[in-house]
Amino acid sequence: ETTPPEESAEEVSGKPYIMFKNTYQSGFLSILYSIGSKPLQLWEKTVRNGHIKRITDQDIQSSVIEVMGTNVSTSYITCPADSKKTLGIKLPFLVMIIKNLKKYFTFEVTVLDDKQIRRRFRASSYQQRTVVKAFICTLPMWLDEGWNQIQFNLSDFTRRAYGTHYIETLRVQIHANCRIRRIYFSDRLYNEDELPPEFKLFLPVQKNNNQA
Repeated sequence: ETTPPEESAEEVSGKPYIMFKNTYQSGFLSILYSIGSKPLQLWEKTVRNGHIKRITDQDIQSSVIEVMGTNVSTSYITCPADSKKTLGIKLPFLVMIIKNLKKYFTFEVTVLDDKQIRRRFRASSYQQRTVVKAFICTLPMWLDEGWNQIQFNLSDFTRRAYGTHYIETLRVQIHANCRIRRIYFSDRLYNEDELPPEFKLFLPVQKNNNQA
């Protein structure tokens, strides 16, 4: 049985290198795509009693990143890989195409608000209720069976949890246990027909699945 992560200390403040500071940010900004030649190029891998590897998912017949571990707090990927850097992504929507493996799963996003305070949001499949503390907000997460598109409105969460305005995302951390197709930021939520083809998740057509 996997175990939830322990509370981690707040990051030390400073003036780190901002990765996307000079990038024109509109539409979509992808930080992980499992089909690319180096899908984890921007990410640091941490593994203990588990694995992080690219495999073929049978449901979508395509390559995905699998993050597995007996303890979710000790197997994870972090972006940016360099702890002295931050993402500096101002787009307010974080979208993740994730497969539910029916095990404990959690992810964390560190943002900067207009009070120049770093806030962390941690969403977990084992969390029962929302808890807001000074620097971290823990949230429950419910996933459907199979593949899910998780849409996280960082601007709305920052405002509702802390009464402040979202400025940018500094760091993203994806823990065990899940499979990842893509992780990206967007300026708004897009309908399926608005998304570029490579941002969609194509599931094989299920036969005899029509219901009256």
